[in-house]
Amino acid sequence: MSATERPVLAAVRNHVGHLTLNRPAGLNAVTLEMVRLLQQQLSAWAADPQIHAVVLRANGEKAFCAGGDIRSLYDSFQRGDTEHETFFEEEYALDQYIHAYPKPLLALMDGFVLGGGMGLVQGASLRVVTERVRMGMPEVGIGYFPDVGGSYFLSRLPGELGTYMGVTGLQIRAADALHVGLADWCVSHDQIAELDRCLDRMSWSVHPQEALRTLVATLGSNKLPGSELKTLHQAIDEHFGKSDVAAIRASLAAETRPEFADWAEETLKVLDSRSPLAMCVTLEMLRRGRELPLADCFALELHLDRQWFAKGDIMEGVRALIIDKDKSPRWNPPTLAEVTPERVQAFFDGFKATTGKTRRSATA
Repeated sequence: MSATERPVLAAVRNHVGHLTLNRPAGLNAVTLEMVRLLQQQLSAWAADPQIHAVVLRANGEKAFCAGGDIRSLYDSFQRGDTEHETFFEEEYALDQYIHAYPKPLLALMDGFVLGGGMGLVQGASLRVVTERVRMGMPEVGIGYFPDVGGSYFLSRLPGELGTYMGVTGLQIRAADALHVGLADWCVSHDQIAELDRCLDRMSWSVHPQEALRTLVATLGSNKLPGSELKTLHQAIDEHFGKSDVAAIRASLAAETRPEFADWAEETLKVLDSRSPLAMCVTLEMLRRGRELPLADCFALELHLDRQWFAKGDIMEGVRALIIDKDKSPRWNPPTLAEVTPERVQAFFDGFKATTGKTRRSATA
């Protein structure tokens, strides 16, 4: 394998470490090899006094990262080995490390940023998107739950916006990402080359974080018009603040206000296509995550992971949507009415928080 064929590329220019996800044909879906390469290089640069900052980006026109390489995890479980377990353990450790990274880390996102891609960027000190970004945690669509720290960063979004994103699995655009606090700045796709030129000429006469923030603020904006979630925020809080997914669905079905009726109808169709069990476990996870610090959120997700391939809907979701592509998953159970509170709670049995309760905002 040549250097340019490696799934993660690393280069240093003007005291900046540049990390590039390099599986564009696979929408830069994250593999265990990529997790290990990212961890190794980030750790090395953290200890290198010549590196002032790190930029994380991706090759390809379509995606920064469309998630984890779920097919390989499916195959691992089918074989009866532990590669899927190792993947989640090391992926979550990498994501948590990024949240505490000791140097400024600018995540530059263009195209799809989904699932595992969100885990790589939400801990970055500067989260920069382009106008072409499509961001989300779509896991419930394949019978899974929003992991990679989703129980932390989704649960800390304003009101019930994170609940809405997690339970529906819907994607949002750049204006919404800025509005809800999942991105800090938007820089036009056409300005990325200029951003790189400026990074290559940076004098580093001020603190690197301040220098990067000033540069991004010069080239971009921290607000964009046209946020759909801003318009829908009131309705989302009303409906997605209900006690359980069945109550959320009933509330949406009763929506009659003209400005929200079409949205409620479309949202109902989305919910009815998702795994009932995954939606219910996701809601419970997000409500618990609001009161847990970051480390315990990752620990809770790992606790769920260790049960989910055998007891959840992910294997059926991957079969229907990725393997056989019949797009007709046979969820177990098939309806919300058949998901009992006892079955949901059983996934959380035995989990013990390791640290005290701490409430932090996602942008703190």
